[in-house]
Amino acid sequence: MRIKYEDMVKKFESILIKKGLSLEMARKSAENFANNSADGVYSHGVNRFPRVISYIDKGYIDVKAEPTVEGRMGGFERWNGNLAMGNTNAVRAMERAIELAKECGIGIVALGNTNHWMRGGTFGWQAADAGMIGMCWTNTMPNMPAWGTKDRNIGNNPFIMAIPRSNKEHVVVDCAMAQFSYGKIEETRMKGQQLPVVGGFDKEGKATTDPAAIEETWRVLPIGFWKGSGLSIAFDLIAAVLSGANSTTAVGKKAEDEYGLSQIFIAIDPEHMSSVEITDAIIDEVIESIKESEKAEGTSQIFYPGEMEIKTRRDNMENGIPVLESVWESIQQLEA
Repeated sequence: MRIKYEDMVKKFESILIKKGLSLEMARKSAENFANNSADGVYSHGVNRFPRVISYIDKGYIDVKAEPTVEGRMGGFERWNGNLAMGNTNAVRAMERAIELAKECGIGIVALGNTNHWMRGGTFGWQAADAGMIGMCWTNTMPNMPAWGTKDRNIGNNPFIMAIPRSNKEHVVVDCAMAQFSYGKIEETRMKGQQLPVVGGFDKEGKATTDPAAIEETWRVLPIGFWKGSGLSIAFDLIAAVLSGANSTTAVGKKAEDEYGLSQIFIAIDPEHMSSVEITDAIIDEVIESIKESEKAEGTSQIFYPGEMEIKTRRDNMENGIPVLESVWESIQQLEA
């Protein structure tokens, strides 16, 4: 089934207001969920919404809280998220990083004690829309084995990089340190599909594309094997040290659920050193070169990072956002 964007926003907003969020915060959070879905990231949009509501009900998310600034040094600030809604905390943190970048050339906000930000790419697009190079990442609960281990001891810690273009068709990389995020694995299972490539290990320790088998073991495969494992650890440590808050290890010791996370938001203003025209020329040259390359076997089109989301958004905004009927029914029940 397909749901119109504005209808989805209104549904999410209505439920969030009933759960105690202010009108402004409910609207911003609802738009985030709907935007993620419009861009085709359903796993961190409409599919994730019921779980977030359950986190409000469990008290992991404080619907009345707002983030506070704990300190500043030049273009760097440390914030306490106060366990407020994760996606609205993240929007505010990147907004502040952008403000600092306009002032100092680069802005960094380390946000601790926050909640799941949903789709991290959102905040890369946010920076790029403001003309900024954006980078951000988050730690998570322990949900991935470090390379050479079997138990969950590190996070899949999504990392985002965004490079702005004046035509708003930005280059955006959004990737977990696992081959697939758990949201994508869940979505694939719900659709009765297999992952396109190996994504983890089953209970016999064999590499598999079966999403249900991976969910059972929690043994997701790090990107680049040991390299993804190392990057996960480094991102986690930087976020925890700069925010002065929880590492993935500390999050895991608190509870079996995922909250109290640490995140980093970086904005860099390229206009402090170069013109928009020069930046566009550099990006256009690289994209043109990639698209003119000889296609590999079985490849019909070559896309640069972020291009598929642009195409998906245009289709979904025109024709409605695809939603699994079972998911929409569970959301409808939240209003009862």
